[in-house]
Order: sequence, then structure tokens, then C-alpha cells
Amino acid sequence: MTTTDSPRVEKRRPVLRAGAGWPGRKSGVSVARPGFAWAAPATLFFTLFAVVPLIMVAVLSFAEWDGVDALSFTGVDNWKTLFHDHVMLQSIWLTLLTTVLGVVVQTPLSILLGVWAAGKQRNRAVLSAIYFIPLLLSATAISILWRALLDPNFGMPSQAKWLFGDGNLFGHQSTAIGVLIFVGAWQYTPFHTLIYQGAARAIPQVLYQAAAIDGAGRFRQFWSITLPQLRTTMVTSMILMVVGGMTVFDTVLILTQGGPGTDTTTTPYYSYVKGFKDFQFGYASAIALILVVIATIISLVIVKFSGYDKMRSSTEGL
Repeated sequence: MTTTDSPRVEKRRPVLRAGAGWPGRKSGVSVARPGFAWAAPATLFFTLFAVVPLIMVAVLSFAEWDGVDALSFTGVDNWKTLFHDHVMLQSIWLTLLTTVLGVVVQTPLSILLGVWAAGKQRNRAVLSAIYFIPLLLSATAISILWRALLDPNFGMPSQAKWLFGDGNLFGHQSTAIGVLIFVGAWQYTPFHTLIYQGAARAIPQVLYQAAAIDGAGRFRQFWSITLPQLRTTMVTSMILMVVGGMTVFDTVLILTQGGPGTDTTTTPYYSYVKGFKDFQFGYASAIALILVVIATIISLVIVKFSGYDKMRSSTEGL
């Protein structure tokens, strides 16, 4: 009797390839996403400490309240006053100016220092640790420090008049704004440097190796490889700078107190003055709400025109 062996059939597990889905499914990688329960704590926290206060501020902007007597609704009176307040309109312009100058100064410094800190230079770790010290200090402590250092009577300006002129940096609008920009950059540039450092280290080294083989120098590699690879990080950093610049308060309070006169009165500081000095909490709430709207619009514009909302990672979820 002759027997024939039946061919052996091997069962292979399906292999997921790039651009293809699992067998039996439509094309495209299907990635399981966490359920809503994972986001519930953060959603609750955001609702209690962001959404609810924002709603309360919006309601209060249509009322008059001094913090002691009963609240009385006045309709749109606060908003009518808002758009005819010269100091308020000037504060918006000053806030936008300081924000733009802060972005212009901090962005190139953060990129250059972040790319440098991502390298393997000698003593890089020690120098980076020293440079990041301002991140450990509060804005109040830093403002007090620079207020003392730049004091026209006892600080550096009194000892170096050849550099600081009459030494009264806080007595002129241009120099007072310059001080605010400088102190803000001294405090927050290390934070954005840290962001760019992490992003620069994530760039594949094979790109630089291929560019070096093609004869590209360091400047060419930085311009054609590093900057394009940092695009997403750049947008994120700029949004943080815009939000931070639009809401800075303690630095203005301690360094200039809105002076000279109202020449450095930014919108957050003006809201504080109206609320906690003039006890016009309804009007101060309207000012704060305008600030939220402006900052949100600017952030959305940055996201839209930078293409950030269309950027996707090819390995997202894997």
C-alpha cells in the first residue's frame, strides 16, 4: 500500500506593514486609544480651575462689585467704558509689543543654546546646569534681584554711567520696556532652551552623517536639517511664549509698577489696578476677559498658519 503525505500547512501570524491594516480591516493602522476614564481627572481639574473661573469672570464683567457690597448687574456698561478707556487701549498695545519683543529675543537664543546643549561638548553638562538656575527661582525673586541691581542710586547704573546714561532706566518708557524684555528673557529662555535641547537630541544622527558625506558644513546642516526638524517644537515654544507674555504680571508689578506714569502698564497689571486698588472688580473682569480672547486668537493664528494642526507623526501610537 502506498501512502502519500499531505503537504504541511504553516499558519503564520499576520504581519502589520506600514500603510496597511490588519487582515479583515480597512487599510490604515488601527490604534487603540485610551477611554474617557483616563482623561477624567485632568478634565475635572481643568473644569474646576479654568472653565468655572472663566465663566464667573464673564458673568462678573456684566456687573458692578467692590468686593464687599452686594453685586449688581449693570448690563454692558463695563464694556462701553472699556472701549473708551485710553489707558486700557494703550495697555493692550504695550502687552502686544512686549509679547512680540519677547518672542523675537527668546526664540533665536533658545534655539541656538538648545542645539548647543544637545551636543557633546566638553563641560557642557556643567555649563547647562549653571545656565538653568533661573528656572529654579520664582518670578518675584528674580524681579526683586534685578530691581536692586538696576537701582539708579545703588545699583550698576550708578557705577557705570558711561553705559547706562543718567542711570534711571525706570524713568523712560523705552528703557523700562527694555528692562522688562531683558528680565523676562533672562528668566524664561532657559526653559525654552530645555525644550529645544530635548527636540534636538531626538533628531536622527543619520541625517547629519549623510549631509556630511555630501559635503555640507555645520551651518548648512543647521539650516537644512536642524531647523526643519525643530518646526513642531518651535510652534509649541512660541505659543507658550505668547501666553506667558500676554499674562505677565509680577515682573511689571515689582520692576516698574506700570510707570513711568502708565508707560509700562500692561493689560494684566491694569486689571490688577482696577480690581485690587480701585475695587472695580466688574470692570477688571471685563479687562481680563478681553486679554483671554486676544491671547486665544493669537495662539489659534499661530497654529493655523504654521500648519501645526496638520502635523502628524508616522509612528504615533506605536
